[in-house]
Amino acid sequence: MELVDTHAHIYYTDYKKDFSEMLERAQAAGVQQMIAIATDLPSAEQCINLADKYAPIFATVGIHPHEARLAPPNYLIRLEEFSTHPKVVGIGEIGLDYHYNYSEPPVQIKRFREQLEMSLSLELPAVIHNRESDEDMVKQLTLSENRNAVLHSFCGSDELAQTLMEMEYMLSFTGMITFLKDLREMVASVPLSQVMIETDAPYLTPKPYRGKRNEPAYVQYVAAELASIHNVDIEEVASITTANARRFFPRLSME
Repeated sequence: MELVDTHAHIYYTDYKKDFSEMLERAQAAGVQQMIAIATDLPSAEQCINLADKYAPIFATVGIHPHEARLAPPNYLIRLEEFSTHPKVVGIGEIGLDYHYNYSEPPVQIKRFREQLEMSLSLELPAVIHNRESDEDMVKQLTLSENRNAVLHSFCGSDELAQTLMEMEYMLSFTGMITFLKDLREMVASVPLSQVMIETDAPYLTPKPYRGKRNEPAYVQYVAAELASIHNVDIEEVASITTANARRFFPRLSME
């Protein structure tokens, strides 16, 4: 069984003491590849450094909506420079977050549109964060010509899921599907052909490890829950979601 954890923040200090052991546990669980997701320019460098050092690790580069107001004037130039690295597989995570509003919505929207355009021009997929911003999210995606994106850690409504699938976006699920029963109906309505899986480590730890630090090895529990919801074997979920990830992020298959 081969799995890909498409979204993890493994450069956090949470992993400093046992990084090698964490990687070993991931590989023992069948996780062949994992993507370290940046949130700003410094973390983009950290992600790339990890990708250089460890074969299973790949990276994205981007400005998270929380950091939108802090992006320096030359941030797009820096991101484009980072994107030339062969193990940078996408632009992200980018998007909108109206829960905390660490950056004002107009600033978030401006940065989001700029990075969606960059993703399109560089032919690199976008990894999108959306929290309490559904209306503006759909509006900006509709205005954009970029249809090569994944909504990460998706936990929206059935209606939103259908809208995004009709726009040909991918949806990615986390450990939330193992402990939020209300998500099951929505997840069941999403065909596996449009699904990827992730941990969002160190957050959103799935059952049976709720309350502990999340890590890439635990993406197996997301796959197992998807298998249960869709009434198929976990091997089928692993095969489909891994193929989806490698098709969506072509640089995963270039090593």
